Amino acid sequence: METVTPRNHLLLQADGSPFIMLAGEVHNSSSSSAEYMEPIWKKAAELGMNSLLLPVTWEMVEPEEGTFDFRIVDELIDQARRYGMKIGFLWFGAWKNAQCYYAPAWVKTDTVRFRRAEVEKGKKKIHLQEFHGMPYTTLSYLCEATNEADANAFRELMLHIRSVDEQERTVIVVQVENEPGLQGAAREHSAAADAAFESAVPQPFVEYMRGHTSTMAADVRQAVESGAGSGNWMEAFGEAAEEIFSAYHVASYIEKVAAAGKEVYSLPLMVNCWLDKGDKPGIYPSGGPVSRMMEVWKHCAPSIDVIAPDIYVQNFCEVCDDYVKMDNPLFIPETATHGYAGPRLVYVIGHYHAIGYSPFGFEDMGKPFTAIESYLFGVDVGDPMLGTPQSMEEYAWYNRTLGSMMPLLTSKYGTTDLQATIVERPERDTMVFGEYGFQTWMKLPILSRKDGVCLVLKKAKDEFYILANGCAITPFSANPQKPHVDTLSLEEGLFQQGEWRMARRLNGDDVARMRFESPTLLKIKLFGYQ
Repeated sequence: METVTPRNHLLLQADGSPFIMLAGEVHNSSSSSAEYMEPIWKKAAELGMNSLLLPVTWEMVEPEEGTFDFRIVDELIDQARRYGMKIGFLWFGAWKNAQCYYAPAWVKTDTVRFRRAEVEKGKKKIHLQEFHGMPYTTLSYLCEATNEADANAFRELMLHIRSVDEQERTVIVVQVENEPGLQGAAREHSAAADAAFESAVPQPFVEYMRGHTSTMAADVRQAVESGAGSGNWMEAFGEAAEEIFSAYHVASYIEKVAAAGKEVYSLPLMVNCWLDKGDKPGIYPSGGPVSRMMEVWKHCAPSIDVIAPDIYVQNFCEVCDDYVKMDNPLFIPETATHGYAGPRLVYVIGHYHAIGYSPFGFEDMGKPFTAIESYLFGVDVGDPMLGTPQSMEEYAWYNRTLGSMMPLLTSKYGTTDLQATIVERPERDTMVFGEYGFQTWMKLPILSRKDGVCLVLKKAKDEFYILANGCAITPFSANPQKPHVDTLSLEEGLFQQGEWRMARRLNGDDVARMRFESPTLLKIKLFGYQ
């Protein structure tokens, strides 16, 4: 039987009410031009989205040091207002995918003041042999000048957003940097990095780590517990020392940036991560906010409200499990647009009570995947849904239906009155709500679909709303004193302006079978008896 851990972390607010971002993230370069964005806003509206995640780049807002240009920020905010949507801005500052692509020219060209990371001692640029030979360079997470310049630019951005948007609150969350960390090695190897690695670890940090081992990944816990309890990084943290060292300094760097912005405008802030996928640090960006380093990040970056995974792997649900530890609210800023995109949206809201979900490059939703997209999205030829683009029509239905239910959904966040099941977890097919429960079936021969999902919201003791697709549903009694259950009423319908509107009353075979091969919203009332 499925269990649900209640959480109550609805950080985001819009128009004075709790808000779930039913979002899309645009391709990295799309938001550099308001003209280019115009048809993308229209597609977002067609898909029923209520918000977009949009990069804002350091190179565009501070083209010369101390000279700021926020025209594109203002244009994007104006567009969002015209389309009745909210924005999550993504600050592409010192890091974008662990490189310094979006730093301004005046930062990139001054390699003395703004030091590059030395993945190999004495080298400012290398080829990543374990990552397809890709050329790689990034700014050093130990460079105070870079940190100060980045923090100042972010502060000015947040100050400007406050000046133009504090009343309307079009911008409701900001991501600080993008997939930060170091590739090619677990830590930097400059002379300064070597000296820092050999120096004593701050004792409060050592004590914090030793006091928070219960949530740690097994190998990190073992390294911390077997460490000396003081001394340099290797003495304190053993085999995990280099990644912990990088995480400490990357998180501390980003904390300085985040704190500078939050001081002038206190919006919720998040960081996103490139998943570790079981690799060694340096293949994925070492020091980034992966779940295995969450303890480090929670200590070093208190201004960050959400640690958010970018999920393009097949074990989607297991990754979500990893990122709700330490009371971290679930926000997925990037995920694939294949056939599980819609069901996963429903599932993360119903099961994890997620505060946001956003397919990346959503403007291409519905289009066939290229070879590189198939590789990045983790396509598995054995699972047809991973190789099939998400239906735009169905994704729009999911978004509009969830959006119409938002006050109901958010009122149940943090409780067991809102639950969900999904085809990707066939062993977790049961939801129990007090005296009643629902068994879901998603891999039956009579079901043609392979993308089943079911969300159930308890409205009253014996009354429920059900969002279902690709599944069969059987209500049952969870009360031993009343072991039998009948359906008193079953309606198909929708919400309009917060009110339930019945489309048709179901009975007979439709109640006996309760099998759904297309997205359907239902209202059911049950009766238990001896």
